[in-house]
Amino acid sequence: MHSIKEIYKIGYGPSSSHSMAPRRAAEIFLAKHPDADFYKAYFYGSIAATGKGHQTDDAVNKVFINRKLEIIWEPEIFLPLHPNGLKFEAFKGNKLIDTYIAYSVGGGDISETGTHSGKDIYSIKTMNDLLDWCNREGKSMWEYVDEVEGKEIWDYLKKVWEVMQAAIKRGLENERVLPGTLKVPRKAAAYYAKSKNAVGSQKNIGLIFAYALAVSEENAAGGEIVTAPTCGSLGVLPGILYFLKDHDKLTNKKILRALATAGIIGNFVKANASISGAEVGCQGEVGTACTMAAGAITQIRGGSVYQIEYAAEMGFEHNLGLTCDPLEGYVQIPCIERNAFAAVKAWECAVYALLSDGRHKVSFDEVVETMMETGKDLQSKYKETSLGGLARIWRPKIDRS
Repeated sequence: MHSIKEIYKIGYGPSSSHSMAPRRAAEIFLAKHPDADFYKAYFYGSIAATGKGHQTDDAVNKVFINRKLEIIWEPEIFLPLHPNGLKFEAFKGNKLIDTYIAYSVGGGDISETGTHSGKDIYSIKTMNDLLDWCNREGKSMWEYVDEVEGKEIWDYLKKVWEVMQAAIKRGLENERVLPGTLKVPRKAAAYYAKSKNAVGSQKNIGLIFAYALAVSEENAAGGEIVTAPTCGSLGVLPGILYFLKDHDKLTNKKILRALATAGIIGNFVKANASISGAEVGCQGEVGTACTMAAGAITQIRGGSVYQIEYAAEMGFEHNLGLTCDPLEGYVQIPCIERNAFAAVKAWECAVYALLSDGRHKVSFDEVVETMMETGKDLQSKYKETSLGGLARIWRPKIDRS
């Protein structure tokens, strides 16, 4: 498995797969051919189907600024290695001088093989093996991250946490309508104000909602964010951690350790299954975010490694089959609300696990395998193409937002 830095990428919204990764692919190709006369960019499959809502063309045009670029959308053509396919061509005069085919494989990663590429640094590749290591060494999950990645990982996670908090603070201040044809109003500021005046569980749940909404709305507006593990699911983990920071009076050190544990949990999903909505549906995005957050909360609240694993397992088990059907291709509906609800679900999974002794029947690794099989069985219209589900049924004329 790769560094958990690949789970937490700092960048700009609204989509890791549809804007961050295509932009990176465009940068790679332009660096090879900066002096070509003109270029063509082809977007295939899921990227083409929802690319305009995800601002794929805007992201790539920013790379080729002041250069001649033609964009061709091919939503009905799927390249062989992944649903998110791209092709770039460079020309001198009328002569094609080079072609670059790549795939956006989830979480902002670009690959020529259709799978995540990079340097493997983790020898342990499953949760069961990590539990064995923790039991044998008497250490926590975050300590394994520390041993593998070294002390510099804490500086990186410190920056990650700073960007997450900044996104929440901006999101709580901004009250404008989100960009795009849906005209979705921001809700984080209002939820925060109402929750501060509430009491008991309504106050706590309302604040978690507000923080998760704030991050997700900043992402939808193209602000600076951190994938966790994707842009479409990035509100879950920071939303709950920001709440716990104030509610439990946590130090930054406690937060960073929780981020490390959440990162290794997300890494298991990325390495053994998928975090790409175009490949497995939203269960791979929000499902992974929920499981990461559930594990992080359980650690913060003093849970054993077995209780952490149990919380993470539930965070996934109860998101199995979750479809990806964004309205008009925007990372807004149902994505933003879904982040808020998943943050609260992560809280509930942690509470449930902490009340237990950590023993249960279905392992985290088995649920990850199940999620991948479920994703393969889902029809493509439920995997970030906006051709099925809410994206097809929704009728603007009776919109009640």
